[in-house]
Amino acid sequence: MVTAKQELGALGERLVVQHCPACPKCKQRRTLGRLTTNFKCADIICDFCGYLAQVKTSTSTDGRTPPKRLLGAAWGPQRKRMDAGIYFPLFVVLVTPKQDRFSIHYLPADLQSEDLFLPREPLSVNARRAGWQGFNYDLEAAQKRLIFVTEGTLRPLRKKDIVYGLEPDD
Repeated sequence: MVTAKQELGALGERLVVQHCPACPKCKQRRTLGRLTTNFKCADIICDFCGYLAQVKTSTSTDGRTPPKRLLGAAWGPQRKRMDAGIYFPLFVVLVTPKQDRFSIHYLPADLQSEDLFLPREPLSVNARRAGWQGFNYDLEAAQKRLIFVTEGTLRPLRKKDIVYGLEPDD
């Protein structure tokens, strides 16, 4: 069963694919596609140059103002990548609570630094995944580095939605 947060995340990925007309790296048009769910640290790929990016989606009262913090993923793999100097570009998609408007913002890898990533407390010993530790993106620290890409009104999504690693839905 898909949760409301998972649906919101998938919507954000689709909006990036549909409304970002060119790959930020190679500038080829209409080459961005979605990766399979739970692909580590990336949601979008360019089928021309292999560019990878993370997409985070959140609600916003005005559709343009990002939250101060966004939930990231597992801290362990993120910390290892940071130690190796590897940062994935980040698309931040904001939708209004009624989900009739959206905006897309972009944070290139070269504008990221350790201050963007805030480790969370590990899960308690009573948790299902005891000891697991996540992180938050500190968008307040990165706010001046976020690049506005586009905004618009949500319309029905195109039926053809490329998801790499999965068969297309009919």
